[in-house]
Amino acid sequence: MGTLPAKPSLDQLRKRAKDLARAEAVKLSEAQFRIAREHGFPSWPKLQAYVRRVTEHGETLQHPYHQDVEYYAGRAIGLLASAEDETPGAREPFDRWSQPLTRDGARVVVAREHGFVSWKALREHVKSLVDSGEPFARAYRAVEAKDPEALERLLGEFPGLVTARGTNGNDLLGMAGATGDERLSRILLDHGADPARGNVHGWTPLHQATYSNLPLLLDMLLEAGAPTDVSARGDGGTPLVVALFWGNRKVADKLAAHSRAPGNLRVAAGLGDAELLGELLEPGHPAAGAHRGFYRPHSGFPAWRPADDPAEVRNEALSWAARSNRTEALRTLVEHGAQVDADVYRGTALTWAATRGRVAAVRTLLELGADVNHVGTFGGPQHGEGVTALHLAAQSGRLDVIRVLVENGADLGARDALFDSTPEKWAEVCDEPAARDLLRSL
Repeated sequence: MGTLPAKPSLDQLRKRAKDLARAEAVKLSEAQFRIAREHGFPSWPKLQAYVRRVTEHGETLQHPYHQDVEYYAGRAIGLLASAEDETPGAREPFDRWSQPLTRDGARVVVAREHGFVSWKALREHVKSLVDSGEPFARAYRAVEAKDPEALERLLGEFPGLVTARGTNGNDLLGMAGATGDERLSRILLDHGADPARGNVHGWTPLHQATYSNLPLLLDMLLEAGAPTDVSARGDGGTPLVVALFWGNRKVADKLAAHSRAPGNLRVAAGLGDAELLGELLEPGHPAAGAHRGFYRPHSGFPAWRPADDPAEVRNEALSWAARSNRTEALRTLVEHGAQVDADVYRGTALTWAATRGRVAAVRTLLELGADVNHVGTFGGPQHGEGVTALHLAAQSGRLDVIRVLVENGADLGARDALFDSTPEKWAEVCDEPAARDLLRSL
């Protein structure tokens, strides 16, 4: 196949078609079809439409790549959530297209960012995306298939892919990180992909590496110059904070050697940094609750506004220590007034420890007085309402945690508020047969 430049010219393609028609003594339509096929497009009109869109919008164009129409509706909701959280990159397109911060406004923004005049036009295009021949969509499929040879070939044919953006400003390097296949990221970096580039939420490839707990990718990106102190999805949402949100200790410990930003109490707790923890627990320390604008890694979690209340700051830090199994930090925080059963934002310390399989943290929290049957929240509002730690341990197949909880009086018959289901049923529905069978036997 021929190489299509990052900034293709429709006039040049038309001239090529005319020249080919004369040289080969074929009809112009035949020449146009050949050129379209040469570049991977099924027809000349498909190639023309693509080139017009790229020409009109240039580097700001977002390329559709996902074949599920509802995917774009979800991205619109996510974009709106980030804009409402005042994430700068997410707010800008609403201003650019003069759209209100509403669901319909977000859909118009997503359509316009993709080069379409309306949400309906974008939806119609997406329905035929699999047969469109568009390079970015093909590259995305290569990434999803974890096919380095296909990706390498496409980057050779379409060099502009390495800087092109997809929906919500996601590029191929960020997508590659989500697959967990470091070979894809290596290829893209070798072709010049920017490791510092974020999407409209500020999410960089390094954020993705910490979100997915990929230490090898982390090393690769740091070596390539990826920044460690950039915030995404709110003030203080650095890659380290994303790792600590999930208790991803492999990448958190590795990244902490490079940066501990933003250095607030929840970071100190998540890292188990006794010295920093002691310093920040001094009454009135200004850094303890600073830079806590980040509170969710995606819009599946509900909206929240962190407060400056020192009690909330301590209670939140307790759950961050639990996620990473930092038992000494748990003891220190409770000694300084943290409430062991506090549910600051979608989960107590015990439910977080349970879902992450942190047996030592579970034992420590129970020793410190945590209620084994405390009813609270977890995750998204359509998922974790009225749940106990045993529900979460069952859902995640944490057998050792289940045993500890039951030994300490966890109610096997507890029912959540949304599904009216027991921990055993949660294990069954979440395809954790070992957890289901263990709960049946207890």
